[in-house]
Amino acid sequence: MTRTATFAREQLRTPFTLVLLVAVPAFFVAATAGVLSDFARALGGGLAGDAAAALAAGWSAAFVSGTLGFFQATSSRGADRRLALAGAGAGRVAAARITASLALAVVAAGAGFVALLIRQGVVHPWHAGAAVLAFALIYLAVGILIGAVISGPLEGSLAVAFVFLLDVFSGPGMAPHAAFYSVSRKAADVLISAATGQSSPASDWFALGAVVAVALSSSFAAFAYSARSRG
Repeated sequence: MTRTATFAREQLRTPFTLVLLVAVPAFFVAATAGVLSDFARALGGGLAGDAAAALAAGWSAAFVSGTLGFFQATSSRGADRRLALAGAGAGRVAAARITASLALAVVAAGAGFVALLIRQGVVHPWHAGAAVLAFALIYLAVGILIGAVISGPLEGSLAVAFVFLLDVFSGPGMAPHAAFYSVSRKAADVLISAATGQSSPASDWFALGAVVAVALSSSFAAFAYSARSRG
C-alpha cells in the first residue's frame, strides 16, 4: 500500500467517517439554503434562491475539508518526521500527505455538488463544480495550517469553525460588501454567478486559481516543515 493510501486510510478508520464525509454536505445543502437567505437579509446581503443553495454546497465542502485538513495535519506530527528520517524524505512525505488530503477534499466537494444538482438545476454546472472544489481546497489549506500550529483537537476544531463562520457571514451574498478577510470570496463569486446563469469574467477565474495555488502551496509547505522539524 502506498503512503498516500495509508494516510487517507488514517482519516477513514471507521466507516462512519466516510458516511459523514458524504452525508454532511448533502444534509447541509438540503437544510440550510433557506436559513442562509434569512441570515443574508438580516445582514444586508442579497443572497437568495439558487445562489443560496449553491453557496450551501460550497460551504459544506469547505467545512468538511477544513476539518479533515486539520486532523491530517495533527496526525502528521512525529510520524512524518520518522518517515522522513527513515529515508522517505520530507518532500515525498509531504507530497503523499497532500495527495491523500486532496482525495478526501474531492470526495467532500463531489458530495456537495451532487446534492446541489439534485436539489436544483445549475445553468453552468462545470463552473459550479469547479467553484465547489475550490471551496474545499481553500479550506483544506485552512485546516492544515491551523493543524500545523495548534495540536489540541478541541482548540483546533474551534479555530477551523471560527474561520469558517467569519467567512460565511462576511462573504459575497451574505454581507453588502465582501470583507477582505473572507478567504473564499473568489470561489463564492464564481459559484454565485454559475448558480444565477452568469458567466464569470476571466479575471475572476485567474484570481480564484491564484488563491487555490497559494492554498495548496501553503499546505505542502506545512507538511514538509512538519516532516523536517517535528518529533
